[in-house]
Amino acid sequence: MTRPITLFTGQWADLPFEEVCRLAAGWGYDGLEIACWGDHFEVDKALADDSYVERKQAVLAEHGLKVWAVSNHLVGQAVCDHPIDARHKAILPARIWGEGDAEQVRRRAAEEIKDTARAAARLGVDTVVGFTGSAIWHTVAMFPPVPAAMIEDGYADFADRWNPILDVFDEVGVRFAHEVHPSEIAYDYHTTVRTLEAIGHRPAFGLNWDPSHMVWQQIDPVGFILDFAERIYHVDCKDAKVRTGDGRRGRLASHLPWADPRRGWDFVSTGRGDVPWEECFRALNAIGYTGPISIEWEDAGMDRLAGAPEALGVIRGLNAITPPATAFDSAFSSE
Repeated sequence: MTRPITLFTGQWADLPFEEVCRLAAGWGYDGLEIACWGDHFEVDKALADDSYVERKQAVLAEHGLKVWAVSNHLVGQAVCDHPIDARHKAILPARIWGEGDAEQVRRRAAEEIKDTARAAARLGVDTVVGFTGSAIWHTVAMFPPVPAAMIEDGYADFADRWNPILDVFDEVGVRFAHEVHPSEIAYDYHTTVRTLEAIGHRPAFGLNWDPSHMVWQQIDPVGFILDFAERIYHVDCKDAKVRTGDGRRGRLASHLPWADPRRGWDFVSTGRGDVPWEECFRALNAIGYTGPISIEWEDAGMDRLAGAPEALGVIRGLNAITPPATAFDSAFSSE
């Protein structure tokens, strides 16, 4: 099954967009999953300047690249998050942060995600990848004891804030692909079920499958694909390695920075970690996923200029795994 392989530009936003295009094209990527930060895709400019999107498309075309999705993880995080604090100020545009009033930040973030759908439609893509934030992630340890009503209120808060956003996605023909990830309203299997229930399983809201955060939580990424087959709207590929064998390195990583060897897990180059990649790609084939396969480079212990092309080679090989029906038909078809 031939699927385009793209490079997610979020970890490359320190470089100008044209430079990322040059690098990705030189390595052989088919396109980009463009982040809405740095100068890669600025939502406000895309809506205010009729020529902005045309200029981005021209740069892509110059390098023989295409785009199937844009990502706005940073602003999406602020839509539901509690608390809103200095962490958000560091990642949000100044116009979204404003004076830092928490509820006003959330409301401006929600409007920006609506505008992201509109800008994506102008760019000609039908998928926005991102985060939702969560009003209840801070309760994840369940101590002090958390009343059940508090959890229910968290999912109701998500639905209240995201249903109006999804109305705009429906209006412009774009889907939101939520990345299941710690600190989000959906961060594992059961929270994903509850999240979809909270918004009535409306089609505008689906999932970005990224196995890296599943393996360190001991969530089966293969079973996740099969169980949420109809909701896999986008695929991000990055790997993770669990290193808890010495009895000191815990899965919660002890507030240590990326690549610190005392962490119980870390991101590693695709194909070097614990993600069962072949089984995952066979599952993607089984559900008939034909969308982009996006490589998200996040290995702090490896030079990205070496790692990104290496990861592309790994994923190209996996992408060539023959879908079950095709293999059967090939073996038994008559001349």
